Amino acid sequence: MSHTLRLAEQLISRPSVTPDDAGCQAILAARLEPLGFVCETIVSGPENFRVTNLWAKFKGFEASAQAGRAQGATESIAPKTLVFAGHTDVVPTGPLEQWSSHPFTPTHRDGVLYGRGAADMKTSIAAMVVAVEEFLAANPKPHLSIAFLITSDEEGPSVDGTVVVCQQLKERGAVLDYCIVGEPTSVNQLGDMIKNGRRGTLSGKLSIKGVQGHIAYPHLADNPIHRFAPALAELVATEWDAGNEFFPATSWQVSNIHGGTGASNIIPGELVVDFNFRFSTESTADSLKARVEGILTKHKLDYALRWTLGGMPFLTTPGALVKAVSESIQAETGLTTELSTTGGTSDGRFIASICPQLIEFGPINASIHKIDEHVLVSSLDPLKNIYKGVLERLAAL
Repeated sequence: MSHTLRLAEQLISRPSVTPDDAGCQAILAARLEPLGFVCETIVSGPENFRVTNLWAKFKGFEASAQAGRAQGATESIAPKTLVFAGHTDVVPTGPLEQWSSHPFTPTHRDGVLYGRGAADMKTSIAAMVVAVEEFLAANPKPHLSIAFLITSDEEGPSVDGTVVVCQQLKERGAVLDYCIVGEPTSVNQLGDMIKNGRRGTLSGKLSIKGVQGHIAYPHLADNPIHRFAPALAELVATEWDAGNEFFPATSWQVSNIHGGTGASNIIPGELVVDFNFRFSTESTADSLKARVEGILTKHKLDYALRWTLGGMPFLTTPGALVKAVSESIQAETGLTTELSTTGGTSDGRFIASICPQLIEFGPINASIHKIDEHVLVSSLDPLKNIYKGVLERLAAL
């Protein structure tokens, strides 16, 4: 059994339903500390929702640099830092009886490894750790600083996980140059797609006020559903932006709309609408808010609107990191990878605020969050080799 597969199975066997890490990060720390990593556990959140975060930083380069200075070396050495980021928490399993095997018992069938977190994203984390082990065995004093940022709050509210660690790192003045997030980005084959950015997400809860009344006496009431209809039509028809070479056009979608008391003969007194923007770098959260509120005001609606900014868009344009990942994928698989910004949000939105170059790359994503989540066993060591190739390429710069 490969080292990557063995570690992946160890992690999958831990029932780490968000926000419970279930000991996964202790397993990782036990592998990283003998390599020269200083491992720090950062706990956050209320008592009933404790989140465990691991920040592990390789100190080997700093030690060799200090030794060189002690021997009178005058050349300034400034290593770049590559961060491997991911999450040990997983989504709930769903009905156990619908699984072909227990979700926290790693199971092999026909060359496929089944288990909750197999694709999202415990195999990525295992591949990252083994890649670092092999890289440091061959390069004990690399011209590269390496770190791991692992959380147990990615599948949950994401308020006590990566965002907390990033804030602490920012306050410490930590410098991060590159980051690879192990999200499952591949579509049909390992390496056919990487994410070099993500759209922003902005949600709104809109309340339209009316006057409740008997449906037979509409002149004594004011139907908020009717009032909102013209504004809804305009919101749906609005082109918010045209996107750009990296992002599709910004999208506005209603996710829920509710009015009424449950009786068919009552005009409701209020309409509640939930909606969401997935927006490109061509728009800002403030500009979208202003345009929505302008439309609502134009239609003379009596409304209240509460906004929630879930994340800003981020983008890594082709540079050293994209080049290193693309070349490593091609060397291992022969594929020319596709750069993409599609999909939902990830913790990359937090890390991008303190790290200028960030990409997401991991295994095939077709089974994530599903019953019988799985990953091809044959993809695990190639994934590890790609991560290792990135280390080698960045260390050579």
